[in-house]
Amino acid sequence: MIILVGYATVEGQTRKIAEAVASAVESTGNHALLFDTALGGEYAVEHPVAAILCAPVHAARFPGSFAAYVGQEVAWLNTVPSAFVSVSMLIRSEFEEEREEATHFPDTLLSETGWKPRLIHRAAGALRYREYDFFKRWIIRRMAAHENAPTDVTRDHEFTDWTALAAFVQQFLASAKA
Repeated sequence: MIILVGYATVEGQTRKIAEAVASAVESTGNHALLFDTALGGEYAVEHPVAAILCAPVHAARFPGSFAAYVGQEVAWLNTVPSAFVSVSMLIRSEFEEEREEATHFPDTLLSETGWKPRLIHRAAGALRYREYDFFKRWIIRRMAAHENAPTDVTRDHEFTDWTALAAFVQQFLASAKA
């Protein structure tokens, strides 16, 4: 079975997550087509028989190019087994109201595009301090301090639960084959 693993990324963590999803798909004997949705274009093969799309949330929104891709492909996405991995730092917040807010980030995207994925996984991303410019690093560090998250700007900090992500992929594959 060929499964599209489409992603959008801002700082690279969602690409890393999509690569892990593709690896988990391949480990089961299926084939993963890793695809950056920001590049657009056509696939080198016919539409895959299933899809797992991954995108990060920044300022409560998914990247515009990702939303445009979902809107363009929604008819196909709703006819095949599909799943969504929403990547947000708030999903790991110590504050219940922020975690609750993060669980609803996909709602607007799904409402605006009409996409109905079978499963949604909410993954924590990473603090990529070394990739931020001075101003962004300063703001993110202040926000991290408020959340009791790491503030050491000399290195990056990753929060993705890789075991939960792998379990999600297995759950999706079982659902897609059923």
